[in-house]
Amino acid sequence: MVINPYLNFNGNTEEVFNFYKSIFGGDFPFVMRFNEMPQDAADGEGCVGEGIPENDANGLAHISLPVGQTMLMASDVPSNMPPVVAGTNVSLCLSVDSRADADRIFNALSEGGTVQMPMQDQFWGDYYGMLEDKFKIQWMVSFNEAQDGKNAQ
Repeated sequence: MVINPYLNFNGNTEEVFNFYKSIFGGDFPFVMRFNEMPQDAADGEGCVGEGIPENDANGLAHISLPVGQTMLMASDVPSNMPPVVAGTNVSLCLSVDSRADADRIFNALSEGGTVQMPMQDQFWGDYYGMLEDKFKIQWMVSFNEAQDGKNAQ
């Protein structure tokens, strides 16, 4: 099991991660922009995949940067969603070793909390869900059979 920090920004994720790259070095093993998401996930006119407004199409849906044994990950928050506030824009991304572990841990963490996205198969290949636990901590629970839960991108 691995826990990695996941950050959200209001449209400047690329700037932030280029800054972190200048400090920590390395390369981005994964970068996906909103306009690279599957188009069949579009959610309305004037939107790209997942209902992202066209003016946010070049924003980052996901980026990752290895820092030591940790994978620092992030995404932009689209303009049609509430903006994030510094201090509450951090989630813990838990990569687990099995689908059963994902369900067990997700259900336990969500008890008394708020499920934001139930556990389900995602287009990028993970079995994934998001929640806020009863202590207001943001969690992302993920299982990827191809990675055996040993690392995240």
